[in-house]
Amino acid sequence: MDTRRILIINGHPDAAPARLCAALSEAYAKGALACGHEVRRVCLGSLDVPLLASQAEFDTAPPAHLAALQAELHWAEHLVLVFPLWLGGAPAKLKALLEQLMRGGFGFQTEAKGMSARLGGRSARLIVTMGMPAALYRLYFGGQGVMSIERGILRLTGISPVRDTFFGGVSTASPARRRAWLDRVETLGAKAA
Repeated sequence: MDTRRILIINGHPDAAPARLCAALSEAYAKGALACGHEVRRVCLGSLDVPLLASQAEFDTAPPAHLAALQAELHWAEHLVLVFPLWLGGAPAKLKALLEQLMRGGFGFQTEAKGMSARLGGRSARLIVTMGMPAALYRLYFGGQGVMSIERGILRLTGISPVRDTFFGGVSTASPARRRAWLDRVETLGAKAA
């Protein structure tokens, strides 16, 4: 198997290492590193992420610390976003980060003929935790909040394929079930999938 350059973003706004998202991020990294993949990690909870307030802001480059993160994304061949489902979608701070990363023509360029994606040649994995059963989220809610990131941000910028893994019922999960989740994510990391 070829090795890949992987950027893992722990998208939980709380940087506490005891969070399940932190453990899942580490499990993915552990599996990837064991198989020789290059891994870089970012923790959303430790970043200052301002909200964009206008099209004019979106059209310009982000602050220097977020421009550095754009460089990390440019380096990566595979992006892993690990985040909790809050009110049916990604936490606002994660959405704000993605907006910051895509600004200034980094994710896509608008031209006379339309938009052109700028991040082709990359793949992504979304790992999402939630309180409700994952099957309920997929079947009843149609996975809408996650689809908005998958289709409205990642695929729009050329990142494909985008795969997802949902873990539901996190507040009532037994230690054995959580261990199984971590093992599953470590296996995904080993495959860079």
